[in-house]
Amino acid sequence: MNLPQVLHPLIGMIRPEARGAPESGIVEVMNYGRGRPGLIPLWAGEGDLPTPDFICAAAVRSLQAGETFYTWQRGIPELRQALADYHARIYGRRFDHDRFFVTGSGMQAIQTAVRMVAGEGDAVVVPSPGWPNSSAALGIAGARTVDLPMCFTADGWRLDLDRLFDACGPGTRAIFLNSPSNPAGWTASAEELSAILAFARDRGLWIIADEVYGRFCFEGDRAPSFHDVAEPEDAILYVNTFSKNWAMTGWRIGWFEAPPVLGQVIENLVQYSTSGVAAFMQRAAATALADGEDFVAYQLERARRGRAILCDALAATGRVRFAPPAGAFYLFFAIDGEPDVARLGLRLVDEANVGLAPGTAFGAAGAGFMRACFAASEATVAEAARRLAEWLDRTR
Repeated sequence: MNLPQVLHPLIGMIRPEARGAPESGIVEVMNYGRGRPGLIPLWAGEGDLPTPDFICAAAVRSLQAGETFYTWQRGIPELRQALADYHARIYGRRFDHDRFFVTGSGMQAIQTAVRMVAGEGDAVVVPSPGWPNSSAALGIAGARTVDLPMCFTADGWRLDLDRLFDACGPGTRAIFLNSPSNPAGWTASAEELSAILAFARDRGLWIIADEVYGRFCFEGDRAPSFHDVAEPEDAILYVNTFSKNWAMTGWRIGWFEAPPVLGQVIENLVQYSTSGVAAFMQRAAATALADGEDFVAYQLERARRGRAILCDALAATGRVRFAPPAGAFYLFFAIDGEPDVARLGLRLVDEANVGLAPGTAFGAAGAGFMRACFAASEATVAEAARRLAEWLDRTR
């Protein structure tokens, strides 16, 4: 963190968990490059499309109807049923609406899961490189992240299950698994998920399943999920968001899925954090689930094209090492001769007018890599790829 070397008395008085919350390496580059004329921003985890009109219109109707009061802590019944129906369509079996809880973002869903299973002295195993907010949430709760480096191979990133299981010691309370993963695009197979679940059952561990990018899969209709291998009462806490599939990053609305027996605990944690999500936002989210499949398909096709454009252009330079991602919408790549990626992110803003996220923002296993989000128009991705290829040739 960039706190003063000599702490201000007020900083010294706050809890060390809060004081130690890390600054975001992604935000550092974003703040550095904001407002640059003509800059192409591929640094954030979002596409370039605004929320579709049919979703926004549902929110407007709700506001016009006067839905501006406190509402259900667990989420309005209509949205919880819409979540159950959506999961039934995607996973091909019935879901009880009592499994679903509406949260003020996917991040709040993660914080809720962490608060339920980990605290002072507890450990949670998290594969790395990974989205930094997950580990930060654990640290703020007083828990300890056990970083498990994944292996980068010619065939892509790989999670060594033996190392994963060995990393689970006596103080381990949970395994946090993000698949498809941000930033690497690694996607667990159904066999891997089944093995992890069997191990967790045997050891009495929780699984926090971050399946935010489950629809962004480039082989098949969707990524394998714990829903494919788990029983309804397994100790799995699913966290998800409306941000990615329906271009709703700025709305800050997500959901949490868990066995219904945990419902009162989850409701209490929502009550003492945000006291629920605004009704008009929930109406919009329900509309996204019911009527948004064509938009999800359109987003996925754009991501497929962006992935191909960026991979082809960077591979042609001969200076870049990467594995085409199986899922999510990021390319995680290393540039030969450029190990200092934190500095490189700032240089690319200045020298290529392209904004990327440094791999070090995603843990020690991300050292040497950069992340580019290709969930953008073909023209945008193609121009960013051209600028990067030109920069790579110029700095050879």
